[in-house]
Amino acid sequence: MPESPSAEEPPTGGAAGDPASGPAPAQRSGKFLLVLGCCAAFAYLLDQLTKFWVVSTMVEGQVTPVLPPLLSWHFIRNPGAACSIGADYTWVFSIVMAVVAGAILFYARKVRSIWWSVALGFLLGGALGNLTDRLFREPPFGMGHVVDFIAFPNFAIFNIADSAIVGAVILWCILTLLGIGVDGRRIPARGTGAGDGQGDGNGRGA
Repeated sequence: MPESPSAEEPPTGGAAGDPASGPAPAQRSGKFLLVLGCCAAFAYLLDQLTKFWVVSTMVEGQVTPVLPPLLSWHFIRNPGAACSIGADYTWVFSIVMAVVAGAILFYARKVRSIWWSVALGFLLGGALGNLTDRLFREPPFGMGHVVDFIAFPNFAIFNIADSAIVGAVILWCILTLLGIGVDGRRIPARGTGAGDGQGDGNGRGA
């Protein structure tokens, strides 16, 4: 008679989510998507609420001192980018913001790093905040002017969405400099890969 399999023989596979086989892909990506989504929602809602407050309580061009002379609210409508750059090409910025938002949504499931989730979440929220202005504020659809109101001396006037985008880009640069990939793994510096120290085929190390 054929012998029955030994009870000590290790299993050849595990069900999805079993510790032996690791968590399922949806489980692995879930918390990162949640962090990304929460950061995006927070940046977007804060941006839109503050813009609604400015439009409802101030008239265009009004300056309200907050922490003089350091900080004031200065309500303007910006057709371009920072410092009103590209004011005649508002539709270009609309397309750029839409592409950025779409790219983040497309690659979101590949994120396996909390800090990358934070960076991409704030970038997404900021992009959608300014895109909403460009799509739905005057003048026509896709050519709307962005509401800016945060003013520092000798500096561009900006909004919460701009702050979220700049913060996200700074965090992006820090993570890149630290060699932390979107998948959460630390990218080895050039010359320190797995093949270092091995022979190069002539008996010498790399």
